[in-house]
Amino acid sequence: MRNLLGILIAFAVVLTAACGTSPNPAKLNSLGPDAPQRVVIDDLGKSVVIPENVNRTVSLAPNLTEIVFAVGAGDKLVGDTTYCNYPPEAQRIPKVGDTLKPNIETIVALKPEVVFVSTASQLETFIATLTEQKIAVFVTNPDSLDGIYSSIEKIGAVFKSETSPRLIAELKERIGAVERKTTGADRPKVFLQLDKSLFTIGRGSYLTDLIRRAGGESATSDVEKAYTQLSKETALAIDPEIIVLSESSDNDAPADVFRNSRAVRNGRVYRINADLISRPGPRVADALEQLAAALHPEIFKK
Repeated sequence: MRNLLGILIAFAVVLTAACGTSPNPAKLNSLGPDAPQRVVIDDLGKSVVIPENVNRTVSLAPNLTEIVFAVGAGDKLVGDTTYCNYPPEAQRIPKVGDTLKPNIETIVALKPEVVFVSTASQLETFIATLTEQKIAVFVTNPDSLDGIYSSIEKIGAVFKSETSPRLIAELKERIGAVERKTTGADRPKVFLQLDKSLFTIGRGSYLTDLIRRAGGESATSDVEKAYTQLSKETALAIDPEIIVLSESSDNDAPADVFRNSRAVRNGRVYRINADLISRPGPRVADALEQLAAALHPEIFKK
């Protein structure tokens, strides 16, 4: 869970460094005057020049690895992180370190054409080093479920995937089905506990959107930061109706400050696997369906 906590804290970092490193597309991925190239746009709105046909990529976040496999391009991955454990095939790919501290030398040695990064990896020196090596850097930054669809679409476009449109359509249908069922239902106040230190989500997190679409309201939706750590006083004042744990070995029970909360008193504490709920990727519908069933058992257990 500490690894997950570190990743999520990094997600909250403002994209100043990344936005400040916007290399000229003409200088990116220089493969020679006769090599066919094309331009794709990443989530920062940055033009990224890539080969016409991408065959070697590295993923620096578990959700990105899952997306690459889901769009049918898992065989194009030559490197991923120690956190990348799904699908099982991802565990057999050479590791380049973790999301926060990737080994740049290892990445360069793998000779990828594109490196996929999330905001957890947005370090100016990191991007600059890869750019100097003529390696394209593609950034994703989903802050809502629509943003996740967009990430899947854009990564699919990198590989010219014919699978991504169908995948997105299936996700939208499953998520839409949940939304239709919860229309008109009461919306309980939900606290999502990412760590017992009271690390949680704010307005800018896709998880706030996930809770809303599952038929609830995040108790911290007015917090400006996407991820933040609450004080005990703030947490006590929330008094959530429901507590959802991003479950891991060290986040298996509500923080002590919630022992007299409505959620604990009424037995409304639920657990969803940390990997499932904390990765903005193709399994987001699984997380949503589990969350909705917890928030509205009267609807989903009929």
